[in-house]
Amino acid sequence: MTSTKIALGSLKKRSEFLYVRDGRYRAQGGIVIQMRENPDHTGIRVGFTATKKIGNAVTRNKAKRRLRELARAYLPELGLTGHDYVFIARDITPTRDWQDLLDDTQKALITLASPPKNSKPIKT
Repeated sequence: MTSTKIALGSLKKRSEFLYVRDGRYRAQGGIVIQMRENPDHTGIRVGFTATKKIGNAVTRNKAKRRLRELARAYLPELGLTGHDYVFIARDITPTRDWQDLLDDTQKALITLASPPKNSKPIKT
């Protein structure tokens, strides 16, 4: 059985990050993930951010490297096509145990993939 690898697109412009901000999000342990459907794209696009609250440039870059690896590991499998994602580092992201970060990411993406609890079923 061969699995098709989904290529992840990139969010680069501030306006793209702001668009995703108005969607759904999940804060889980050492990570925050925002998600929003984007009808203009058929694939999965992702962006990463770490604010200065995280630490100096070296610490922020380490956090973003970890976030990129988490996205590569889980978004092709658990991400929804036609959606944009933003991975946001928290203050514990650079030092959190790797397995805990993997678990946090998996739980957050599963939660985001399920329909919101307050949504009404579509009548046919």
